[in-house]
Amino acid sequence: MKKLLSLLLALLMVFALVGCGNKTEPAPAPADETPAEGKILNVWTWNTEFWDFLGKYYADEVVDEYTLKKGDVTIKRTTYPSDDGAYQDALDAALLAQADAPADEKVDLFLAEADYILKYTNSDATMDVKSIGVTDFSKAYKYTVEAASDANGVVKGVSFQCCPAAVIYRRSIAADILGTDDPAAVQEAMKDWDAFDALAAKAKEKGYYMISTTNATYRVYSNNATSPWVKDGKLNIDANIVKWMDQSENYVKNGYTHYTSNIWGAEATEDMFADGKALCYFGPAWYFNFSMTNAQDPEKGSSGDWAICQGPQAWFWGGTWMLAATGTDNPTMVADIMNTFINNDEVCEKLVVNDAQFSNNMTVNNKFATDPSFGSEFLGGQNPNAVFAELAKNIKFQNVTSYDQLCNEGLQKYFTEFLDGQVATREDALNNFKDFIRDKYPSITVE
Repeated sequence: MKKLLSLLLALLMVFALVGCGNKTEPAPAPADETPAEGKILNVWTWNTEFWDFLGKYYADEVVDEYTLKKGDVTIKRTTYPSDDGAYQDALDAALLAQADAPADEKVDLFLAEADYILKYTNSDATMDVKSIGVTDFSKAYKYTVEAASDANGVVKGVSFQCCPAAVIYRRSIAADILGTDDPAAVQEAMKDWDAFDALAAKAKEKGYYMISTTNATYRVYSNNATSPWVKDGKLNIDANIVKWMDQSENYVKNGYTHYTSNIWGAEATEDMFADGKALCYFGPAWYFNFSMTNAQDPEKGSSGDWAICQGPQAWFWGGTWMLAATGTDNPTMVADIMNTFINNDEVCEKLVVNDAQFSNNMTVNNKFATDPSFGSEFLGGQNPNAVFAELAKNIKFQNVTSYDQLCNEGLQKYFTEFLDGQVATREDALNNFKDFIRDKYPSITVE
C-alpha cells in the first residue's frame, strides 16, 4: 500500500509539472545587445587634407566646411593648428575627458602624424581596430601598419596615404645647369650628398639657388638618423642632424640657399612661381599636391615645369593616420571609413587620379605605376607612381619617438636663429634648443 501511494504521488507530481509547463509563457527572444550607434561622429584634425577627401569620397553631402552627412549621421570636424604641439595639447585634453563626455561630444576618429603617433598607439586612448572590423591590411604598405601598431603589435589605425619622398626639381633650371631635365640624368647629378653639394655650386654659377630654404633638406637627414631623439631617457642629437646643421651653415655661407626661413613660410614658397630661382624642393606626393599651391597658380605658377627623382638618400616624410578613439559610439562607421581608404580600390584610384596622392593601396599604385599612359600634368607628363612605387620599397619606420614633432620643429627653429644672425654662435642656438626641450619635456634628461 505504501509503495502504491508513493507511485501515485509521483505520477501526480509529473502531471502537475507537465500541466504547469503547458501554461508557462514562452521565454522572450533575447534582445539585440548591439547598442545603437551615435548620430554625431567627431573627427579631429590639424588641417583639411583628409577632411576634404572624406567629403569627396565618403560623405553623402558636404553641409559646410566643418560638417558632412553620411546617411543619418552628421560628421563634424574639430581642428587645431599643429605648430608647437597645439593640436596634441587640445586632443589630449579631449581624450582625458572622453569617458565622461556626452555621446555627441566624444572623439570618434582622430588623426596623427608619424612624429607623435606612438604616443597614442601605445596608450589606452586608442582601440584595436580589428575588434571593430578593420582586418584586411594586405593592400596597405607594411610600414604604415607598423606605425599604427602598439608595442605588442595591436593595430590601432590606418593611413590613407603612403609617403615615399623625392626631390622635386624645376625642369627648366635643371636643363640650364646640366643641359638636360631628364630625371635619370638629374638623379645621377645628385646621387649622394657630395654630388648634391657640387651641383649646388654649379647652380650658383648659373645664377640659381640649389634650394629655397635651408630647412628644405632637413627631413632627408632626420629620416635617415641612426638613433632616436630620446635615448635611455636622455635627449640625443643624432650625427645626421649634425650633418644637416653643417650643410645649412655651408649653404648660407656660399649662397646656395635663397632663404633660411621655415619651409611653410611665404619666402620659401615664392620660388615656386614661374620666376623663381630655386632648383629643388623635397617632399612626397602630398607635398606637391597640397603644399605647392604657388607652383599651381594659373597665372604666376610653374605647373608642368617640375619632375621628381630620389635625390641623395631614400627617405619618407610623414603621413596621416586615422586612429580609433576608445569610447567612440560610432565604431561601425569608424571602421567603414578606415576600410574605405585602404581597401576600396575605386576610392584609392580617385585619390591617385584626381588628387595626385600616392595611396595606401599597393594594388592601385602598382596599376598606375605600370600604365604607360598615366602621367602627371604638374610633372610634365612624368609618371610619379612609377618613381614612388620603387621608393616605397625602402621605407622603414625606425628610431621614432613620441617626442619627434617638437624636437624636429625646435631644432630647426633655434638653429635658424643662428643662421639668421639672431644668436651669435651655433652653441648658443643649441643651448636655446635644449632649454626649449627642458621646458616642454621635464621628464627628459638634457645635458
